[in-house]
Amino acid sequence: MSIPDYQSLMLPVLQIAAKGETSVPLAEVEIAAMFALPQEERDQMLPSGKQRVLHNRIHWAKFYLTKAGYLESPKRGRFAITPSGTALLANPPTKLDTQHLLSVPAFREFYRADQTEETVGATTQGAAPSATPEEVIEAAFNATQAALRTELLERILQNGPGFFEGLIVDLLVAMGYGGSHRNAAAQLGRTGDGGVDGIINEDILGLDRVYVQAKRYTPGTSVGRPDVQAFTGSLVGLGATKGVFVTTSTFSPQAVEFAARIPQRIILIDGKRLTELMIEHGVGVRSSRVLEFKRIDEDFFAEE
Repeated sequence: MSIPDYQSLMLPVLQIAAKGETSVPLAEVEIAAMFALPQEERDQMLPSGKQRVLHNRIHWAKFYLTKAGYLESPKRGRFAITPSGTALLANPPTKLDTQHLLSVPAFREFYRADQTEETVGATTQGAAPSATPEEVIEAAFNATQAALRTELLERILQNGPGFFEGLIVDLLVAMGYGGSHRNAAAQLGRTGDGGVDGIINEDILGLDRVYVQAKRYTPGTSVGRPDVQAFTGSLVGLGATKGVFVTTSTFSPQAVEFAARIPQRIILIDGKRLTELMIEHGVGVRSSRVLEFKRIDEDFFAEE
């Protein structure tokens, strides 16, 4: 029997989680036995050669079930069923797949965040036959990036405040601030003065400075206007005009509005933007595989 696709593994993964807290490697053993997969199927690798196909598909099934609220991660590398997942198993759908998960508001919101309305609508009705190969590749890329951003935030929160400060140093240096990693590290995370966590040079000569505030919050805890207002007050007291406020969570609408209308230039970087910048500047990530797509050179084939 061939390896089931990740959507076909959603219900088995949920059923395994219902027995108790588990992990992807443990679930992999159970699913291999459940589907009577021969050893060569179990050992089959992705084209990149970096992960087993079965492991990868179980991971995606678990990831999507988690975004739908049917599974949760009580601790690193483990997952367990939620009350919503238990209720679903009590009256399971005919087919548990992505189309079914799109009926869950939380999952649909996550799915919509990285795809167009047309793509979401087409998925709700089934496969989109009009999709071009490039659109399929783009959708796959967006899904991979969304999963990577989620995992980056999880890894950041699993580490301490010192790691978070070091991460911001690495990111700012990668973006061209601070002159060098040594100079940036000497500035950031040192002051703790008046609500400011650190200072970093805007240019290599130190002609101007940017003040930094960092708050490592768990998802669901937003940074409100009072925090941004206090940071602004610190900038005023220091005679500064530029600041960067970084958080692993989100900013409230009131905080965003306040930052937009004050004379000081304050950039708000929430968890989503933070992970986007990390990916863009190669901080905490590395290239797994580079695919090059070529198109016809119209100029080459144009006759004079």
